[in-house]
Amino acid sequence: MFKIISSIKEDLANARDHDPAARGDVENAIVYSGLHAIWAHRVAHWLWVREFRGLARVLSQFMRFLTGIEIHPGAKIGRRFFIDHGMGIVIGETTEIGDGVMLYHGVTLGGQVLTQTKRHPTIEDNVTIGAGAKVLGPITVGTGSAIGANAVVTKDVPAHHIAIGIPAKTRPRQPEERIKLVDPDYYI
Repeated sequence: MFKIISSIKEDLANARDHDPAARGDVENAIVYSGLHAIWAHRVAHWLWVREFRGLARVLSQFMRFLTGIEIHPGAKIGRRFFIDHGMGIVIGETTEIGDGVMLYHGVTLGGQVLTQTKRHPTIEDNVTIGAGAKVLGPITVGTGSAIGANAVVTKDVPAHHIAIGIPAKTRPRQPEERIKLVDPDYYI
């Protein structure tokens, strides 16, 4: 029980850290659909790994209905994961997400093949993915990277790089571009 409470407190602190509009923990716990989706995913994933897969899928689809955020219960998600304005997010079954990752609305972490293999991306620690971005296939987005809004990423992104465009092109991320909550135009 202590672990659950500690995890919820960490999530609420993370929401305050990532969103300047966050007013307080009680309000955030009640109104942030991204937090609700993450919390439900933890329960669904717990069920999934214990072979209660039907129940896990029902819970994840119910949360999709409530929040507009679809997270497959098989996806592996680390700590301090934050979804800002989550409507339209899709996270596939074999997706792996590290610690400190932030997604904006409309992001797809999807597959490119129909085989039962690793077909979704691996997102390493401290990655930010902009609104509407599509990260497709069994690729890796390296630690400390950023994906620009509406980018379509189908190839690996090295650590500490920025990927922008369709198809996405990467370039090293400069130290001044690692500041949280900067204007997206700053990267162009």
